[in-house]
Amino acid sequence: MAPFRNNRPLPRAGRSGALMLGLALLLTCANGQAMSLRQLNALEKQDKQGPNYVRYYLVGVLEGLIDAEKVRIAEGASPRICPAGKRMEPAMAYSLFEAERKRNRDTYEADMPVALVMRNALQNAYPCDE
Repeated sequence: MAPFRNNRPLPRAGRSGALMLGLALLLTCANGQAMSLRQLNALEKQDKQGPNYVRYYLVGVLEGLIDAEKVRIAEGASPRICPAGKRMEPAMAYSLFEAERKRNRDTYEADMPVALVMRNALQNAYPCDE
């Protein structure tokens, strides 16, 4: 089963979305470290735009993980995320992330990286048949 059969790029957030994502990253990430769950929660509560910043950030994390997965596969690694015809859109990032956090609420600690949770969410939502 070939993951990512569709070679079309994922839709990207508009220019304002990229601007908000950049702002969110600047506000929360210091020294090139990945954003933690604690930082993501603080960003969400920051102001009335906080939930939008979180959604844009999660779209960026999802797209980054998908791009990284494509690179891994191109380099000969076994796929870990296999959409196999299932719908996967950037707009689903928040719901995938929240479902993973709820499903494993006792597993994830506040200092864990957001990307780890999202990667686990993608692997659970789009498992590969081995």
